Amino acid sequence: MVSATATLAAGTTSSNVALAGSGEAVLVYNATGVLAFIRFGMDATVVATSADMPIPPGARMLIHAGEFSKTVAAVLASGSGALYFSRGQGTVY
Repeated sequence: MVSATATLAAGTTSSNVALAGSGEAVLVYNATGVLAFIRFGMDATVVATSADMPIPPGARMLIHAGEFSKTVAAVLASGSGALYFSRGQGTVY
């Protein structure tokens, strides 16, 4: 069950957004045509690099981020575009 969705306008420099809603699971959707790298954190200082978790272009991935993750950062391999982070409970999407 999805609680809320946060949208991140990503580019080749790391940016972050506060996760909306509650729950331990985050469904990540990479709506771009390039590889994205993401990192979860507890505050707005979190920064993503190309050494972090890759999310393929056009893919979605369900991640157990934990209840203490409050922020997510992302960086793209090239270009710019949107990533969506839907927080909630469960293991099925």
